[in-house]
Amino acid sequence: MDQPKIIAYMKPVCGWSDGVRAIFAKYNLEYEDRDIINNEDNYREMVLKTRQQFQPCVQIDDIMLADVSGDEVEAYLLEEGIVKENDAKTDVPTDQACEDHGPSPVNIGFPSR
Repeated sequence: MDQPKIIAYMKPVCGWSDGVRAIFAKYNLEYEDRDIINNEDNYREMVLKTRQQFQPCVQIDDIMLADVSGDEVEAYLLEEGIVKENDAKTDVPTDQACEDHGPSPVNIGFPSR
């Protein structure tokens, strides 16, 4: 199978985001990493596509996985046959939050948690 187009909306520094990046590295998948903290347009685009404010959000072709961990992304990739299971270890946890998520960069009218 050809690699799908992958766009990941993530924070530059975040346990959840690092877990998603680790899964992409584990399976040697190319992806576009869209910074939602330093680029307000990326954040707005993510919220408009997902109708929620939480990250990471990963678009794989036309499917959006919203507010996911690396483990959830890996499960989707395996279930859809995009990757084959391997025993490679990741260098960071794939299901762990960072200590401080900080505020969302832009309020565009959705309630916050």
